[in-house]
Amino acid sequence: MFWVLVLLSYLIVSEGASSRPQDINVGAIFSLSTLYGQVADIAMKAAEDDVNSDPTFLGGSKLRILMYDAKRNGFLSIMKALQFMETDSVAIIGPQTSIMAHVLSYLANELNVPMCSFTALDPSLSPLQFPFFVQTAPSDLFLMRAIADMITYYGWSDVIALYNDDDNSRNGVTSLDDELEGRRCKISYKAVLPLDVVIKSPREIVDELVKIQGMESRVIIVNTFPKTGEMIFKEARRLGMMGKGYVWIATTWMTSLLDSANPLSPKVAKSFRGVLTLRIHTPESRKKRDFAARWNKLSNGSVGLNVYGLYAYDTVWIIARAVKRLLDSGANISFSSDSKLNHLKGGSLNLAALSIFDQGQEFLDYIVKTKMSGVTGPVQFLPDRSMSQPAYDIINVVGDGLRQIGYWSNHSGLSVIPPESLSSKPSNRSSSNQHLNNVTWPGGTSVTPRGWVFPNNGRRLRIGVPNRASFKDFVSRVNGSNEMDGYSINVFEAAIKLLSYPVPHEFILFGDGLKNPNYNDLVNNVTAGVFDAVVGDIAIVTKRTRIVDFTQPYIESGLVVVAPVTKLNDTPWAFLRPFTPPMWAVTAALFLIVGSVIWILEHRFNDEFRGPPRRQIVTILWFSFSTMFFSHRENTVSTLGRIVLLIWLFVVLIITSSYTASLTSILTVQQLNSPIKGVDTLISSSGRVGFQIGSYAENYMIDELNIARSRLVPLGSPKEYATALQNGTVSAIVDERPYVDLFLSEYCGFAIRGQEFTRSGWGFAFPRDSPLAVDMSTAILGLSETGKLQKIHDKWLSKSNCSNLNGSESDDDPEQLKLRSFWGLFLLCGVACFIALFIYFFKIVRDFCNHHNKPTEEEEATTVPSPEGSRSKTLQTFLAYFDEKEAESNNRRLKRKRNDDLSLKSS
Repeated sequence: MFWVLVLLSYLIVSEGASSRPQDINVGAIFSLSTLYGQVADIAMKAAEDDVNSDPTFLGGSKLRILMYDAKRNGFLSIMKALQFMETDSVAIIGPQTSIMAHVLSYLANELNVPMCSFTALDPSLSPLQFPFFVQTAPSDLFLMRAIADMITYYGWSDVIALYNDDDNSRNGVTSLDDELEGRRCKISYKAVLPLDVVIKSPREIVDELVKIQGMESRVIIVNTFPKTGEMIFKEARRLGMMGKGYVWIATTWMTSLLDSANPLSPKVAKSFRGVLTLRIHTPESRKKRDFAARWNKLSNGSVGLNVYGLYAYDTVWIIARAVKRLLDSGANISFSSDSKLNHLKGGSLNLAALSIFDQGQEFLDYIVKTKMSGVTGPVQFLPDRSMSQPAYDIINVVGDGLRQIGYWSNHSGLSVIPPESLSSKPSNRSSSNQHLNNVTWPGGTSVTPRGWVFPNNGRRLRIGVPNRASFKDFVSRVNGSNEMDGYSINVFEAAIKLLSYPVPHEFILFGDGLKNPNYNDLVNNVTAGVFDAVVGDIAIVTKRTRIVDFTQPYIESGLVVVAPVTKLNDTPWAFLRPFTPPMWAVTAALFLIVGSVIWILEHRFNDEFRGPPRRQIVTILWFSFSTMFFSHRENTVSTLGRIVLLIWLFVVLIITSSYTASLTSILTVQQLNSPIKGVDTLISSSGRVGFQIGSYAENYMIDELNIARSRLVPLGSPKEYATALQNGTVSAIVDERPYVDLFLSEYCGFAIRGQEFTRSGWGFAFPRDSPLAVDMSTAILGLSETGKLQKIHDKWLSKSNCSNLNGSESDDDPEQLKLRSFWGLFLLCGVACFIALFIYFFKIVRDFCNHHNKPTEEEEATTVPSPEGSRSKTLQTFLAYFDEKEAESNNRRLKRKRNDDLSLKSS
């Protein structure tokens, strides 16, 4: 029984082995005369030998790579692909170009034959449209994303793309344009060259390079093939375009050329100096080192190994592993005729020979589910068919060869750390986390080029300036000449001098000078190309920022309301103004009420609140008002009294603090009176409102503040402002702060009411994405930091003919308090003193007359009457009485009364 089972097992295995095909054909279509074709041919043959070196890997079957030389001919590529479909190939490696990939993918879709390419990396080859086309190297979409990140990292905004007019190059540049747009950058010019196979002489290249030489941008992206790329840089060096100021970024074709050069001629290598280029990143591994060590033997020294040789080797292994899994699943490799082709008749084409790969869909699934470690590193496809963890080496071509300055990965962006070290960490694409090492740029400089120059067309920048009819301190023509002067012009010229390059320019007036021009029309001329920039008192508002780029504001601005005003602090009763009359009355009443409440609560317990009625009334009054100064001397002993007193003292503290603060403000800050308090009262009122002709204030008041157009009055000059406000033509004027400040420095009796209700500034306008706008902004910040901007401001705008509101000359410090603000208080205090003294002397004289003018009997008997002596004696007696203590006077008065009583009794 045992031997029977062994025999059956042997028969089953023999039958499975015999069902496997002896040879498994895989087609390959490359142009062997090209660099990519030569490297791919050697690498794929090496992979074929390695796969077949282990007979057990495919269970006795052998993998056959059928290489076809397309000779850079699209027609031959199509024909050979058809032949591969006749020879029952399970897959096709290739084609080499994206043009053929688009065409042949339709055949692959129809006949279920997977196509695997590591060179046709066009981003538009979508797996949705071409499900049987698989890119076994990272798509050029990631290459263009890496270049876009590099451009953003170095701060450039405009680039020029130089490329061949084929699908791969053209669609790559389209992807780059999309990536740059998301970073507020752009491709300003696309220089298109004929197909790589068509270019026979450098004439077409020279024509495009000459055009580029006269353009503004100096950042040039070269997306082409090794043959064309070599010619481009040779001619660029001859034209002097490899010197300082230029930036050249080459795609992966250059590293492939430099890696495979054997060797590269010194003349060609010199043409590449200073260029930045990229190479698909492949992590260091033992497999990679072993394969690189074998390469010289494999190639016989004919060509060096580049990254596409590594991907060619791994592509063969991807197919081999998919074949193994297909066979191990028990599937038979079979082909069948296409019924659609059987109905085609006519001609000598044997289309019926084309066969469908029956297991093609299953085989494709095994390909895209491949997980292995190859010479290029970990190989795995994402659900969208893209390679996992795409990354690039960033290379700088220097005099002694290639120098790596960093890496780019889709996970972490730019870094100087290998991507595989960052893949396990959370993604951090912030600008502060992007780093590259120093670069040697064309011309041998290490200073990052600014990436643009003024176009070399001999034309100066045409700077539009407003031809103002008023407020000429900002912009004005000098004595009818072509020279311009003013605050805005001085700031612009000072900023220009801080730039590291000359800016030839000329000023062109906009407007007739009889009235202020419309500033929206002036800014629109920048977009229309009439002016290269606009300089002047140009407000930065939302509508304008949509069409031009502004520099950093060189002066703050905003709309304010100006109205006639009068001063309120020139009154002797200013100390009463912190409180309204009702507030004074309530406060005084509360003092009396609280004093009465305290007296009621303390009367039965506290001796200080007892006594005759007159004394108690005085105590109530004294206690009430002395709490204002926390100087009350009467103690409270009852609990309720203390609680009431504590609360009242807190209230008094708040009232006195508020009074002090308000009075301080009234006496030290100029207090102005006007029916217009700000923009809110202006909107609610029915008065007319003035605005400056040409200002954006008109549209703002209509659109944002909903002020009727009929209420608006256009005014053209500061003199018209003053006249209209004085005669009541307008109740207020709305204008920008710098104009208002200049107006108030010349015309008095007016003031700004309320706060600025818009926040903006003035800047210089340039076309969208103009690099000069960025450099000018930096220069303006430099002027501000050095104090130069403030000096220009003081020269033109810090002048005033009004030392106070009424325009009268005065040397008084506005922060000093004047006598006229306090003489009412002094008068009140003087009157109180006078009345108190009058009452006191009246009482003294009355008492003296009643009790000291009557002489005693002894004085009458001994005194000899003398009028002069009597008056002198009376004065002396009065002065002695005045100086006498009240108690002694009372004692004498009582003594005299007793004596009088005794004398009456004796008589």
